[in-house]
Amino acid sequence: MSEHRRKPPQPQGGGRAAARRGQAGSSSGRRAAPRGATGSPSDSYESGSYGSGGEERAYGGRAEARRAAQRGTGSRRRAADPGRGGRRAAPGGPNGPGRGRGRSAPPSSKRLIDYPRAGKYGAARWVPSWRLVAGLFIGFFGSLVAVAGIGYAMVGIPKEDAAAKSENNVYYWKDGTQMVATGSGQNRQNITIEKIPKAMRYAVISAENKTFYEDSGIDPMGIARALANMARGGDTQGGSTITQQFVKNTYLSQEQTLSRKFKELFISIKVGGELTKDEILQGYLNTSYYGRGAYGIQAAAQTYYGKDAVKLTPSECAFLAALLKGPTYYDPAGNENLDKAATPQANRERSEERWSWILNEMRKDGRLTEAQYQEAIKEYPKPQGLKATKGMTGQVSYLVDTAKRYVLNHSDISQTEFDQGGYQIYTTFEKNKVEALAKAVKKIEKERLDPENRELDKHVQFGAASVKPNDGAIVALYGGAGYENNHFTNNADTSGVPVGSTWKPFVLAAAMEHGTYNSNGPLSPMSKYNGNDKLKVRNQDGSYVLDKDDNVFLQRNESPRPWGYITLRKAMEQSINTPFVQLGWDVGMSKVRDVAQASGILKDSFATLNPSFALGTSTPSAIRMADAYATFAASGKHAAPYSVLEVKKDGQLVSGFTKPKVSQVMPENVANNVTDVLENVIENGTAQNAKALGRTAAGKTGTTDENKSAWFVGYTQQLSTAVAMFRENPKDHRLLSMNGTAGKDSIHGGDIPTELWTEYMKVALKGKSDPGFPEAEEIGEIHDAVGAPSPTPSFTPEPTESASPSPSASPSETEVSPSPTPSESCTFGWQCNTNGGADTAGTDGGVTSSPTPTETETDNTGGNANGNGGIFGGPSG
Repeated sequence: MSEHRRKPPQPQGGGRAAARRGQAGSSSGRRAAPRGATGSPSDSYESGSYGSGGEERAYGGRAEARRAAQRGTGSRRRAADPGRGGRRAAPGGPNGPGRGRGRSAPPSSKRLIDYPRAGKYGAARWVPSWRLVAGLFIGFFGSLVAVAGIGYAMVGIPKEDAAAKSENNVYYWKDGTQMVATGSGQNRQNITIEKIPKAMRYAVISAENKTFYEDSGIDPMGIARALANMARGGDTQGGSTITQQFVKNTYLSQEQTLSRKFKELFISIKVGGELTKDEILQGYLNTSYYGRGAYGIQAAAQTYYGKDAVKLTPSECAFLAALLKGPTYYDPAGNENLDKAATPQANRERSEERWSWILNEMRKDGRLTEAQYQEAIKEYPKPQGLKATKGMTGQVSYLVDTAKRYVLNHSDISQTEFDQGGYQIYTTFEKNKVEALAKAVKKIEKERLDPENRELDKHVQFGAASVKPNDGAIVALYGGAGYENNHFTNNADTSGVPVGSTWKPFVLAAAMEHGTYNSNGPLSPMSKYNGNDKLKVRNQDGSYVLDKDDNVFLQRNESPRPWGYITLRKAMEQSINTPFVQLGWDVGMSKVRDVAQASGILKDSFATLNPSFALGTSTPSAIRMADAYATFAASGKHAAPYSVLEVKKDGQLVSGFTKPKVSQVMPENVANNVTDVLENVIENGTAQNAKALGRTAAGKTGTTDENKSAWFVGYTQQLSTAVAMFRENPKDHRLLSMNGTAGKDSIHGGDIPTELWTEYMKVALKGKSDPGFPEAEEIGEIHDAVGAPSPTPSFTPEPTESASPSPSASPSETEVSPSPTPSESCTFGWQCNTNGGADTAGTDGGVTSSPTPTETETDNTGGNANGNGGIFGGPSG
């Protein structure tokens, strides 16, 4: 090989260092450019030997020479342009000897994403270039397209048949045995579009999605609105199209999540592209829920009108289309078991309004002629009444409704999702106690009522509930005659039935806990108050309470008997009204309300805070009254009533069903003193029929104004039970007087309700011990009401009470002149019975609400006597 073709080796002093030296010399002008830097062929090599005398390349070859030349040129260019980049380059270039006199940009490196930006300093390094922004946007958009494409490819089109395969919900007794399996699976049948009347199709389109035949099947603004609400933690909402509703109906899961929303979106797009509009509409009408357990238009037609869907009239179609707005609130039969706002009257008004609106929309959209519209609007197509479904008979129907309502109020499960089934609900209900309560009602009805021969015995109803103290579990309830007898209201959880004198223990409890405006602290139940009829109730400033006509309000007792000033214990025993009205006014009705609410009474069942509030014008349910008295039984400890122990779906526990917390809501000794006083009511007062129970018990009777309802609420340490009796007009559900019922002038709480309570409690407590109640310790100070006579000094070792009014008693305190009252003597200390020769059977004083007093309490959050008193408090959701 010839020497001129062999690659010469690098000299020791060559390479980049030599290039830099040459570059520096060139820029200074004092040194000639090294060979190889001029580009001349004659200067390509230097003299010297390589190995055995071969030539060596001065700067590592031509490429290195060119780079050196370029560096030198760049250096000269920067020196000639001192403004370039805001800095003047140092002589010799970035790596030359002048580097320390100024900064130059670092050489840029090749990165996939140039951020922070090379060659930039300060804030400029952190401002992305337009290339970076554009690239990221294109990448993000491309990713979305890819994800959408994958999602679109993976989802399938829903089938009506799959949605129809709903399961039953199974309910279990407390012991784990099955109570009933119920659901909508068998009340569903798909039909083809040809069998769905055009009027039904048009009614839905005009009401819900006018552009159905033109739109793409999705509502982008509605979806964006729902996603935005979810991001803020609010409820999802948005005007979904019929296509989207059809897709949603086919899901067994109704959770409001982003993943489900996106999946729904992809399926809706796919459905809109692959199914015809008629197929989509058919699917929607076959999978929608119309209430009363009816899924699909065919089941709805049979449930509401007893006919096939194909035979529905335009008017009936508009009615059924209105139900899709929400059957709980648009079924004229009402659904108060789920929501107290869903009364038959309110639902009828809502239904009729939407029915007429839909018909008018159909006319405006050209889907009904004027003649067809006039025919359809002529008369509201009232549907047939409710019917019992398989297994939902006797008390089971009310137990299921109570448990279902509890589930919906204590979980995120929607009613639609729940009705699609597959849940196992384990309840607190004890079968033997439920049967014993129903049997007790039937026995009393058979022995005491004769509706076939006595008109006033018709429409008499009972409601009852039994709750475990210190726990809250509802072990039994009686809701009525059963769905099979067209009784669809749960009387154990009903509203609008005033509780009467069973409210008085809350007044006494408030006095023993808070005292009165003129006492030095808690009040003793041995304090004396005026028990005479027609009492003028005093305000705290000494003036009299006025009625709505600005006349002095007179509180009445049931009888004009002049009791004079008697102890609160005695007044409770004989259920005398006037002492408790004045006591409540002295304590403050707001405090009475607070004590009742802490004990378990729901605030939406409270009546107006006027003097009669002390006498039970409020309307809590039997469940809530049993639970509140359970607070007394548990020495002031309260737990909210509950009916469900646990819920499972697909073998997995559903969250939200832990037992309610037990908390001390009332001083222990206050509760024990209330119990002591209520024991005396059974032993010597208006509830002596309960002595037949044969064990230690406490309770209170109650009878309301015009004898429209009668109550007894009683308890032992193991069980608290409330019983209500009333008459109701079946047409408008208004209460009727029970005067003359059962062949008696009037019905009192100490009569039939107490007998029923005793009959049930004998069975429910059979085999149980009789632990009695904790001993009550003396509480509060004896502080008599204004006008009470001064006590007569006594020289006996035991305290002696005198209820006889002294001549100094103010005659203006009552319209009836005081007369001697039975002596109240006590030989066994302050807790002894104070019968004193009174009528030991007693009467239940009752509520007098007319004339109505003015509302002078400033802290007034009451409702009215027809307020809601349900266990769960009514509308969330």
